[in-house]
Amino acid sequence: MFGFLKKQPGQKPAPTTPADTEVAVNAAAVPWRERLKAGLARTRAQFGGKLKLLFSRGKVDDELLEDLEALLLGSDVGLDATQHLLYHLKVRAKRDKLDTPQAIQRALSEILLELLQPLEEPLDLASHRPFIIMIAGVNGAGKTTSIGKLAKHFQAQGLSVLLAAGDTFRAAAREQLQTWGERNNVSVVSQLSGDPAAVIFDAIAAARARGIDIVLADTAGRLPTQLHLMDEIAKVRRVIQKADPSGPHETLLVLDATFGQNTLQQVMAFDKAIQVTGLVLTKLDGSAKGGVVAAIARQCPKPVRFIGVGESIDDLRPFVARDFVDAMFE
Repeated sequence: MFGFLKKQPGQKPAPTTPADTEVAVNAAAVPWRERLKAGLARTRAQFGGKLKLLFSRGKVDDELLEDLEALLLGSDVGLDATQHLLYHLKVRAKRDKLDTPQAIQRALSEILLELLQPLEEPLDLASHRPFIIMIAGVNGAGKTTSIGKLAKHFQAQGLSVLLAAGDTFRAAAREQLQTWGERNNVSVVSQLSGDPAAVIFDAIAAARARGIDIVLADTAGRLPTQLHLMDEIAKVRRVIQKADPSGPHETLLVLDATFGQNTLQQVMAFDKAIQVTGLVLTKLDGSAKGGVVAAIARQCPKPVRFIGVGESIDDLRPFVARDFVDAMFE
């Protein structure tokens, strides 16, 4: 039997511990740009701090370019993006006669910003109702947690949300999603076992009947090399299209930033199976590999819809290229 977890009018919110409350209050009190800067501290230490030492020479010569290439590659920027940045820095240095550390760093940050800005593309949630978001990713990338945070984000915009527990293989995933549903006071459609596509199909029908704005459909984690599981997730997408021929309206791939360059292969494999339309980059605070965003921009440019820099429910926000670049350099 399918289960619908929904709070009734007047029902008290799910209990929170004092620690939960303290974390939420402390996180909300810190402006997002400051939290992003703190979240990218490891990347900045690997990247921004060493840049200042390189640029202290005050000129863009072959030696600086070689050292900068090693630094960019070490920050998981990737070969393609590194060559792009170095070429444009060399051109700009010659054209604008850059001869101070500040000017060189400013030029590099501007070139990086130009590279990343096309990835900044907010969702158009008003285009369909319900707006169906299918969420995929490898095991441990943070899919289920991201769904809970996305639900809170959309609710803050005044939108109603329904969660579909499409990960029917891992009982803990269903329970985790139900916990997020209680925490956000939203419905969760689930079943104890069975076909994940059927769960999501049922959730879409329920959302349509209730006038829900957004359906967040979880799917089981899988590796791109598990071809039978990639075939299965492709089936989930086809079933969504049967429930709503225009759906899914967004297919989000959740990526763990600590994977660095390996995320590129994930994007390509999942895109082939389910036509990825946007990315969620999690765990940036636990990695010095924030430069992978530049690699994504060059090698598999998909919109980065959201980035995560912490464990708080408010630590998943829309990607803003300017804020991201500033946090890497400051």
